[in-house]
Formats: sequence, structure tokens, C-alpha cells
Amino acid sequence: MSVVKPIVGITGDYRPERYNGPGLSWFNQGYFDSVISGGGVPMMLPPYDNDDDLKRALEPLGGLVLAGCTLDLDPIRMGLHSSPAVRVMPKRREDFDRRITKLAIEMRLPILAVGSGMQLVNVLCGGSLFQDIPEDCPRALHHRDEVEKNLRHVLEIVPGTHLDEIFGPGEVRVNSHHHMAVDELARQFRVCATCPDGIIEAYESISDDWYCVGVQWHPESNTASALDIQIFESFISAAGRQQDIDVIPMSSVMRRAAA
Repeated sequence: MSVVKPIVGITGDYRPERYNGPGLSWFNQGYFDSVISGGGVPMMLPPYDNDDDLKRALEPLGGLVLAGCTLDLDPIRMGLHSSPAVRVMPKRREDFDRRITKLAIEMRLPILAVGSGMQLVNVLCGGSLFQDIPEDCPRALHHRDEVEKNLRHVLEIVPGTHLDEIFGPGEVRVNSHHHMAVDELARQFRVCATCPDGIIEAYESISDDWYCVGVQWHPESNTASALDIQIFESFISAAGRQQDIDVIPMSSVMRRAAA
């Protein structure tokens, strides 16, 4: 008998047409592989221009992964003067991310927000951002190193949160490659992990009827730890509950087979 799995949407990256090449939309392999390993069926979501089409695309989904971006949210759209450190993502990418995030929040769709996706959810829910950690928080640790791509730091996880349930006891280290960060956290969320310097690294919804977890690091990356797949498993379990499906993560299947 076949197993029914929740469908999980994944937003992608985007580059407009150039003089020497066409416009492109692409999806990092780590996202769809992690969704599959977590027990879900990935659906890639290009940057739709039409809201009716976008709503139709969201209808079959049990959850949404808001993928990160190597470029930044536009500070001007947040009412700020842009820092010289900011490199703004293409307008169509940010427009789409804003629209799909607003719809997902209205639908109370389970969300896993990664990197800039985590920052955007916070902004749309009423929070704010640091534009550049070295400029805004000069005593903070290094959170990005253009030479050392495998930069990592320890997480300080808040007891009793989703991340505490996911990771359990013991030291947790995560990859780090960002210069923007959450400043004021929106009222809909609570902090569930920080860096030792106090920078917010993860938050979660305070509402029992809406699963939303934002992480600043990249659990889908090839620099992620083996524990990070559990973030996807927790999220996809929530996506399954959204669609009344019992999810069996691949890691659990493998553990049973090895027993």
C-alpha cells in the first residue's frame, strides 16, 4: 500500500534576464532533498506574477519552505536608509516572497522560514531587522566570513521550545553566513535560540494552531550538521497534520530497518 505524504512548497531563487543570458529561477538541492528525507513531497514554486495563480498553487500544500537568498531584503521597503553593506535581491524575487508569505500567514499554513525567509516573516508580522551586524552590533561575533565558508557557532537553545524538543540535550553548532539579523521580534513569535552574543538565531510561533519556525542558519546546506534534518522532520509532521496525514520520516524508516 502506498504512503500518502504531505505536499510541501519551496520558494526558489531568481535572476532577471541579462544582456548575455535569459532570466533564471532555480532551487538549491538541499531544500528538496531535505523535504523528501523528512517525509514530504516537494513542489517547486517559481515567482508567480498573478495572485490567483499563486493562491491556486498554495491550495494543495500542507506547508511552505521559504528559502533563503545570498542577497538581501531591500531596507528602503522597510522604511530604512540602506547600509553600504546591503546587496539587494532582485525586485521580482522580493515581491514574490512578500506576496506568498502574506498569503501563507493568512492561511495559517505551516512555515519553515530559512535565512532571509526568516527575516521577511518577522518583518511582515511587525518586527524589525539589523541591516548589518558589524555596523549595528559591533561587539557581536562574526556571523559571516567571505573566506571561511564553513563558519560555525554554538546555539543557545531556549528550554521548552520546538528547537529544544528537536535537538534535545547537548551542544549544537550551526553554520553561519549572514550579516542581516532579527532586531525586534514580532509579537506573534518567541525566541527559541540565540548565538552567545545575543543575536536571534531562531524563533517560533506562540500560537498552538499555527506552526511557524524561522531559523537564521541553513539546515538544508551541505555544511549543516546531521541533526538539522530533524528541523525538516518536525516541520513536515506539522504539514502532515495540516492535511490529516501521518508522516513517517525517512530517518525513522532507516532506523527501523537497521534495528
